Amino acid sequence: MHPMMKPALRRAWRDRQSVQFGVTPAHAVTLGPVDTATGALMELLDGTRGLPLLREEARAMGLPDGRAEALVNRLTAAGLLDDPTAGGPAADALRRRTTAHDRLRPDLAALSVIHPEPGGAAGRVAARRAIRVQVRGAGRVGATIASTLSAAGVGRVEVLDGGYTEPADVAPGGLPAEAVGTRRDAAARRLVRRTAPDRPPRAAEAKEPAVSEPGLSLVVVAPRDGLAAYAPPPAEAEEWITTGTPHLYAGVVEATGVVGPLVLPGCTACAGCMEQGRAEHDPGRPRLLAQWRSGRRRTVTACDIALATAVAGMAACHALSFLDGEAPTSTGARWEVSLPQLSWRSELVAPHLDCACSAAGNTERGHTPPVGSIHETMTG
Repeated sequence: MHPMMKPALRRAWRDRQSVQFGVTPAHAVTLGPVDTATGALMELLDGTRGLPLLREEARAMGLPDGRAEALVNRLTAAGLLDDPTAGGPAADALRRRTTAHDRLRPDLAALSVIHPEPGGAAGRVAARRAIRVQVRGAGRVGATIASTLSAAGVGRVEVLDGGYTEPADVAPGGLPAEAVGTRRDAAARRLVRRTAPDRPPRAAEAKEPAVSEPGLSLVVVAPRDGLAAYAPPPAEAEEWITTGTPHLYAGVVEATGVVGPLVLPGCTACAGCMEQGRAEHDPGRPRLLAQWRSGRRRTVTACDIALATAVAGMAACHALSFLDGEAPTSTGARWEVSLPQLSWRSELVAPHLDCACSAAGNTERGHTPPVGSIHETMTG
């Protein structure tokens, strides 16, 4: 181990005997008592020294035997230490890809704050390279989600959409102005390649050479028509329910942005659950949905560029959290935000007993996925 104080956390002495690591209450830790000599030893934890050399440095400072190990153990337990050599073979491979590693340093720093174990951040970012995600939609929201996931190190980001790029599809983080008039799917592929930290992994680099392409870890449903994200047609999700493919809805409709629910088939509420549940509370809703979905009246998409960017960013955050093995708050819930107040609000989406997805039965029996198993379900 080559102990290193996590560089993402700012360090300051709260008083003469206690040090605060971090600024924000969400991740700040205060450690004490810490004497001056131990504080000086702490300054040497920069990842360039192993424990044997740290012991020598501690003796040279006049510290008693065992002080170096005690300090390292104490800081590790507090989640304040990283190890630039940890994270496994995939993390080692990431470090050798110097350009990609430098691009992803801010992402690594962020994950090091969230995950206390040394090497946890490097291991998770490196694992993203083998993940395959599909984004359905290449409009202002979908294309920006795709480029963000690609830039965050997700190795395979596919974007599905039809037709040709229109001026209204252009967004700062999405399709560029020069893509207008070209096929949306081709423009999205170029966008994903351009924003990736480096080239996607070749099939020969996969752990299982017999499998040319990994299974889908997640589908992000971000249609250009935000109605299909706000009130998603259950039929479109039948294949994902059948194959057990996690999927997340995101979009903007009539100046209202939505993120979620993240559907874990058989465990959390799906599009069918949403539709049946809302129909029970509003008997007129099925008739309204049929008219809204008919497409008889052409409408101008009310998708404010700033709102679309905010929704895309939040959706990408939820997607990455899930891909890294966490359970984001969109799991079985929907987040909404509307102009002009811009106050995010969440609504739980309950599984429906009459829905064919069977999530209600599993929930009643307590069969919900533990946080640690989501990553296994998604990548395995």
